Amino acid sequence: MRSLGIEGAWALEPKVFPDDRGSFHEWYRGEEVREATGYDLSLAQANCSVSRWGVLRGVHFSDVPPGQAKYLTCLRGAVLDVVVDLRVGSPTFARWEALRLDDDNHHAVFLAEGLGHAFMALTDNATVTYLCSTGYAPEREHGVHPLDPELGIAWPEDIPPILSPKDAQAPTLTAARQAGLLPSYETCTAHYDELRTAHLDQG
Repeated sequence: MRSLGIEGAWALEPKVFPDDRGSFHEWYRGEEVREATGYDLSLAQANCSVSRWGVLRGVHFSDVPPGQAKYLTCLRGAVLDVVVDLRVGSPTFARWEALRLDDDNHHAVFLAEGLGHAFMALTDNATVTYLCSTGYAPEREHGVHPLDPELGIAWPEDIPPILSPKDAQAPTLTAARQAGLLPSYETCTAHYDELRTAHLDQG
């Protein structure tokens, strides 16, 4: 797995084996996630979303603890996937990294608890599937506006973004920080350490 330059965010770039029948690839390997993070991804929920061209989802994040780690890939079409460091006190706070996920390169992304996530559909019927470490809990879910100039995410200029009413009303990064919604880097790193310790104890 390749680090995306933000602690807790990695990309998997699997080898794809094509032949005259189609192709095969391994889109998730627990051993690789464990080597990168120091702990196993605890699977509690699997999600699938389908978006038409221009749909922009996020930036979403959850309270830590427990937070929600995600491992995701695009099964059909293409998306521009973005990871945002929302952990107050992090050396890379407010930094974002973007990469294309599509049904050709079959790349996948892992993001640890406390990181923000968003994506824009670059095609119709863009189908993204997620493995999640915790189940959906609306009282712990939050968002930051994906078009906030302070974040400055470089979304495609030629695609008009389509946001849900909830995402369109999400606070800016500054407003979310002032409201105490953002996770702290200290709390997140302590949580990661607890997960690593639990993994070692199980071993």
